[in-house]
Amino acid sequence: MHTIMTDIKKLPISERIQLVEDIWNSIGEEPPFPLELSAQEQDELHRRYAAHQADPSTGIPWKQVRTKIFSKTQS
Repeated sequence: MHTIMTDIKKLPISERIQLVEDIWNSIGEEPPFPLELSAQEQDELHRRYAAHQADPSTGIPWKQVRTKIFSKTQS
């Protein structure tokens, strides 16, 4: 990887920008990876969903969750 970076740094800025764009576009062309859950994970999701359906007050709004997550990562 070090030699690749050394070679890349030798390119003119315009070519490096084009390289970044090409890499970014190639990522977008990849099919999304399938989310594969084990049987236990699927069972747990179903259990949690059923519990929430039975008592929706147990849910937490996304805005509150997001605030809590990002306040922890910034400290």
